[in-house]
Amino acid sequence: MTTTIKVRFRPSRQGKEGEIYYQLYHGTKTKVMRTHYRVFTDEWNAKSQTVVINKLNPRRNHILTLRERIQTDMALFKKIIHNLDTDNISFTCRDIADEFEKYTSEYSLTNYMENIISKLHQNGKIRTSETYRAALNSFIKYYGHKSIRLDNITRELIEGYEGWLRHHGLTLNTISFYMRILRATYNRAVEENIIDNKSPFKHVYTGIDKTTKRAVHISSIRKIYTLDLHHFPRLDFARDMFLMSFFLRGMSFVDMAFLRKTDLRNGYLSYRRRKTGQLLHIKWTDEMQRILNKYPKNESCYLLPLIRREGAGEIYAYRNMSYNINRCLKEIASMTGMELPLTMYVARHSWASAAKTNGIPISVISEGMGHDSESTTRIYLASLDTSVVDRANSVILKSLKIGSSQNQAMHTFVKS
Repeated sequence: MTTTIKVRFRPSRQGKEGEIYYQLYHGTKTKVMRTHYRVFTDEWNAKSQTVVINKLNPRRNHILTLRERIQTDMALFKKIIHNLDTDNISFTCRDIADEFEKYTSEYSLTNYMENIISKLHQNGKIRTSETYRAALNSFIKYYGHKSIRLDNITRELIEGYEGWLRHHGLTLNTISFYMRILRATYNRAVEENIIDNKSPFKHVYTGIDKTTKRAVHISSIRKIYTLDLHHFPRLDFARDMFLMSFFLRGMSFVDMAFLRKTDLRNGYLSYRRRKTGQLLHIKWTDEMQRILNKYPKNESCYLLPLIRREGAGEIYAYRNMSYNINRCLKEIASMTGMELPLTMYVARHSWASAAKTNGIPISVISEGMGHDSESTTRIYLASLDTSVVDRANSVILKSLKIGSSQNQAMHTFVKS
């Protein structure tokens, strides 16, 4: 039984954009499938049943996009009909439409990425799931809340998105951050044979630009360490968590938040990075214990007073705590005269910078920070003894050079 699909146009009687729709023919049956594609009458060729590409039309890019989407839709219809024919079962226009709508729903960028985000979250890769969420939200702001199928992602669309990001003042690294996540999503769909690879990211920026300085000098860390904040408990707590990150070899905030009490045994903190799964061991020091002693014992299973209750609200608690601490750190930066916006991430960069300043090899720094994704250092990391990293951390802590009187004052303040 012959099946054909025609592209039709229904003009508006009010001089507005008319609607492009599909007419399905299967045997003696027909069915109309509506779309959200809209063009004016002079942008449609009734004879060839296609959109008109006019170089002088200011909506030319819009028309080009519609043409590509119509072509993609027709290719999908052809694929669906072929599969139904191959199954050697009788089908109707309704079956074709249902398969088309099912594909559009399941393999939209939004639904596909939501599924990836959910799996990442289930596997404990919280930070990675958040980066995918940020990229998806950014693209939705550009494209709108209408769903777009994965096979409708074109080079023109992605280049338009890059231009939109630049127009809104985003840095090259932020643009690359979003593009690389979207590209990884697209490539995953290609590997799963959901779509054909059209290489839509070939001409957009996906590199890594030289970043603005995020590290602060050890002298600034010393100022933060000795700052009198006993009248400002919120700032005091934020300062302590910043220092704890620094003391813990620049541990990321998400790893700090989800440290368990059972991770601290026999004078060592052992944990797996949530981003990479790499197992790290850190010698527990007096500096770390003094901060921990300042606060009532956490009633939850977590070591630090960041997530105080276990359960479904843990992720929200972590995000809120991160926001509040970073906001307080900006106040601390102002109090110490820093021009650099102070965040928890600065602690991580600062530890690496301090380590390099103290002559610690790059391979040791990489081991200390859990950078197992860098191919240039992976060879060195495989056989590196943990004690080497602990000695490196000891050198950094000693470089704070807190005088005996200051140290005594710190002890007194901690006990009060």
